Amino acid sequence: MGGFTEADLRVLAGPRSFERGEDYLDAVTALEVGDGWITATVHGTDAYEVELSLDEPEGLTGECDCPYGMEGNFCKHLVALGLTALARSESLPGEYTRARSRVQDLDAWLAALSRDELLALVREQIAEDRQVRRRLELRAASARGDLAEVRTRIRELLDIGRFARYGYVEYADAHAYGEQASQAVSAIADLIASGQAGDAISLSREAMRMLNEVQDAIDDSDGHLSQVGTALATVHLDACRAARPDPEETAQWLVDHVLSDLDDLTDIDPLDYEDVLGERGLAGVRELALEAWRGNRTGWAEKYLMERLAKAAGDVDSVIAVHASDLARDGSTHLVIARELDAAGRPGDALRWAERGIGEVSDTTTPAIGLVDYLCDRYTRSDRFLDAVAVRRAHFTAHRSLAAYQQLRTAAQAADCWEAERGQALALLRADAAQRERVRYGGPVLIDALLDDKDTDAAWQAATASGADDRQWLTLADQARTTRPADALRVYQRLAEPLEKETGNAVYERLTSLLLSMRDCHRRLGTPDDFAAYLAALRGGQKRKRNLMRLLDQHAL
Repeated sequence: MGGFTEADLRVLAGPRSFERGEDYLDAVTALEVGDGWITATVHGTDAYEVELSLDEPEGLTGECDCPYGMEGNFCKHLVALGLTALARSESLPGEYTRARSRVQDLDAWLAALSRDELLALVREQIAEDRQVRRRLELRAASARGDLAEVRTRIRELLDIGRFARYGYVEYADAHAYGEQASQAVSAIADLIASGQAGDAISLSREAMRMLNEVQDAIDDSDGHLSQVGTALATVHLDACRAARPDPEETAQWLVDHVLSDLDDLTDIDPLDYEDVLGERGLAGVRELALEAWRGNRTGWAEKYLMERLAKAAGDVDSVIAVHASDLARDGSTHLVIARELDAAGRPGDALRWAERGIGEVSDTTTPAIGLVDYLCDRYTRSDRFLDAVAVRRAHFTAHRSLAAYQQLRTAAQAADCWEAERGQALALLRADAAQRERVRYGGPVLIDALLDDKDTDAAWQAATASGADDRQWLTLADQARTTRPADALRVYQRLAEPLEKETGNAVYERLTSLLLSMRDCHRRLGTPDDFAAYLAALRGGQKRKRNLMRLLDQHAL
């Protein structure tokens, strides 16, 4: 369980829970170590079972059955366990070895028991633990092929009544429900092992329907329900491989299932059933999928299934036909088609689809930026620089942003026509600023564009005439400080004034940065005494802010 630090615990828990956890170090008992996990009992208001896990890619996670932990929080008890583990890091390998030894000793002891002794032990556990008894009863019903009993128990296991509060299973109870539902999967798997694979097929399908009916009533933030759905899909495939059901009936069920809401949890892929379906069944899947798609060419599930089958068959034209039947207004579907054709080694067709996508975008719709980028890249690689400029110009005209301006500049510079393009682009931005229309396109974008061009004087004039936000004024002052120190100084002083009324290390860092810039302006203006007086007054008024004073001292302010 190496690989986490005290800082990790602090981040996961937050400062309040971390500090409380430090008070519980003496309350950690019964610590056990396994492969990537540590468990213990932490005594607080009650005795809580706590577990820390370190997995890839999730990193450090924890579970605790205290009320706060059951809500999904990294509680003080988890902090206490983590700090205890860090403090005992040198001894943990030895404890892990001893734990493994205990498991081996237990296995050896169980193996040495006679049949009667094992039966007596199991009966003792059944008498003491109702849940163990019910799990074993279900396993027994599956083993003897009692389909009626197994079906009844599966319905009970998938019923949310025991966990629901006001008809909804909260996050804290979702894990327990998932564990209970998993028993239904095990029971179906036992039916396969007992030679009842055909019954396992029907029961797994019924279980999928029942799980789908309750999914909206469960907080499945951690994916417990999805895991059960995936397990049901796996056991259904296993049952089909064992029972070898009718290929045509299986094909019909697969297509119906994939096109329904039932597949949200199971994510079944009909191609996984290739060995079950055979050629006849696969042909049936293709025919049924095609029929469904023709009846609903814009349906997401129908399109996905058709695309999946066409790609598996290497039928690029069918993939294109699926996408072409439902083209997005912004050209994004044209881009998907172009990329499919590129992958198939048909760049000419890909370019034509991309050009068609740009051409078919309506005047009221902004083209997908991915399509614009794709087409400009193709033009540039083919030395069609003016065509790339035309596409960028149209995009900038429709979507006047700094990013669009920069992309137009790059294309125009490659075509050696930036001076003319820049004049037209700035004229559009100035017109917007003058009319004060389209706030997102107005003065601020004009100023950003001029700043990006390092045209500081023009940017200053635009900011004075049209207004600018604080970020832009700060950038302007930084760029103009060497040539317009007095103007820059006024900007820095205005931005610093409200910060004097705020607190926090981030605020102090911004204020210090502004003061350093002011000092440089005064140096350029030959007025260091004025800055000294300003700084003295500021320090006098802010002297209670110790972190600010420390930061000023560090920068000799």
